[in-house]
Amino acid sequence: MFNFDSLSLLFVFLILLGAIPNIFYASGYLSHIKRKTHFLIHYFTFIISMIGVVVSNEVVVFLFFWELMSLTSWQLVLTEPTDKAIKAARFYFFMTHFGFVFILLFFLILSPDNAFASFSNMKELASNFKYPTLLFVLITVGFLSKAGAVPFHVWLPYAHPEAPSPVSALMSGVMLKVAIYAFLRFIFILPNWPLEWGVIILTIGAISSLVGVLYALAEHDIKALLANHSIENIGIILIGIGVGMIFTTLHLYTLAAFGFIAGVYHTFNHMSFKSLLFMTAGSVLHQTHTKNMEKYGGLIKAMPITAYLFLIAAISISALPPTNGFLSEWMIFQSMLSSHSVNDIILKLAFPFAIFALALTGGLAIACFVKAFGITFLGLERSTNAKHAKEVNKLMLIGQILMGGVVIFLMLFLPNIIHLINSSLPIVDIYSKLFPTYFVMHSLNGGAVAPLLLLSALLVITGLIVFVYKSLNLKTRIYHTWTCGYNTNARSQYTATGFAGPIRRFFEWLYKPEVHSHKTTLAGHKTKFSDSLYEVHVKPLFEKSLYDNTKILTDKISDIIYELSNFEKEKYASLIFVLLATVLFSYRVFDHQSNWGSILLEFIVMSIFIRIIVIGGKK
Repeated sequence: MFNFDSLSLLFVFLILLGAIPNIFYASGYLSHIKRKTHFLIHYFTFIISMIGVVVSNEVVVFLFFWELMSLTSWQLVLTEPTDKAIKAARFYFFMTHFGFVFILLFFLILSPDNAFASFSNMKELASNFKYPTLLFVLITVGFLSKAGAVPFHVWLPYAHPEAPSPVSALMSGVMLKVAIYAFLRFIFILPNWPLEWGVIILTIGAISSLVGVLYALAEHDIKALLANHSIENIGIILIGIGVGMIFTTLHLYTLAAFGFIAGVYHTFNHMSFKSLLFMTAGSVLHQTHTKNMEKYGGLIKAMPITAYLFLIAAISISALPPTNGFLSEWMIFQSMLSSHSVNDIILKLAFPFAIFALALTGGLAIACFVKAFGITFLGLERSTNAKHAKEVNKLMLIGQILMGGVVIFLMLFLPNIIHLINSSLPIVDIYSKLFPTYFVMHSLNGGAVAPLLLLSALLVITGLIVFVYKSLNLKTRIYHTWTCGYNTNARSQYTATGFAGPIRRFFEWLYKPEVHSHKTTLAGHKTKFSDSLYEVHVKPLFEKSLYDNTKILTDKISDIIYELSNFEKEKYASLIFVLLATVLFSYRVFDHQSNWGSILLEFIVMSIFIRIIVIGGKK
């Protein structure tokens, strides 16, 4: 029923690292919640269900805890049942059960006769299955839709902002990683990975990282911004896993182990800094009563602890050295750079694309968190609530500080974490190659990084600069901020929309934004305004092109089915004729008696038959 092997225990450790600080934070946050009983029941059940998923060893037990995890998180999104929360919960409910259908099909196909089959037995069943690619597609869609990978990511910017902040931290920081665990667990069950599988995961990861960070830049809702960054970081994790799968196929097991370790290490890192970001954003939200960054500003003076903890997490997610986020992304870069000796033409295209995507993602992430931190905590207050904000209660602060400690722990004890990951995954042991000495990590292609030495150097240099500055006793001149002759006020500052403007205009072909502006001129002057408004709204490309068009296509198909079920009885003979022709046509295709030209021609003819003979003209 349950299995406490090394992989399960590794992710139990991850869940506990994310959940324990969150419990302190949620205890202090509880005063902001009206339906406290509803919240507490589903909150603790949610944590237990995630642990249940990672220790399950039988099909029914796994599906039970997986569904329990989905239902409790769905109810937690509905903790405050506003119209937006109901819409977000409905979307999340649909997407999570869309993925569940694929997971269920995977188990039904692989083990149709035994609902209590253990995962060790399923490995043997998978080795004898004739269509392993079908199993790969099922687990990819099933688990990565829960993880938030493109194109199944659209629920995240809806569900995370509407959930209470401790729930957002758990869903983004921990639940998405449970989906990564499930994908890893079952991908290792499937034998003999074709090269295409790894390329698909690598490509999904690269696209997810780019899409996530680009739409995060366009957001001014702080929790939606963080939700989009979850998509970005799931993409980075998948890049590492994809590299591991590709090198495993090529029998380069040492390089494969490095890729897998990099991906799982980033899984831990993302859990830590994203949980901390959602906690600190939640603290800001409930002191200002808004998620709109345009209403923030100057909060570093009123909420200094929250501000500096947000800054630590922002530096880490931006992958600046020597943080844990930098270390895992450095490992993923190094794993891809090890592909220089591979001669396969597909990989010569896939690896440069993934390297380019990860490099661009890193640069854009820095810009995004300069915006997020600067607009939120620096400058002047942009609203009355921001002026009267104060630091959150002690329990919330303890939760944030503990999670900040987790971020630092994952950086300082890098060798121990890497050793734990390496020994937990079914890969070759490369720890001694990575760490010939404790303080320096080596890649497999000659690169090296020493996080403790980097941190020490930064602290020493900063200390020396401060010491020299104070020793010289330099005079400091303080003067008002220059704002082109106008009075300095909150409206003369950069806004979140304005900061992202140049990048948004560069990617306008992707965003296709809706712009709303209004201005009232002052005394007839064209360049002086008494009032002005400029708003930009961006609807995600995948939601417009994929999901909206799917709805339209579904409506059209339902109309056709309705017409077929209500036509005159005289046309039933025509329907039978078309069905018979379809069966014969299908037999020829599956019996390889047709070429692509005849298939296309006969498909067109069949479509014309259905339109003219069966459906007929519109009435």
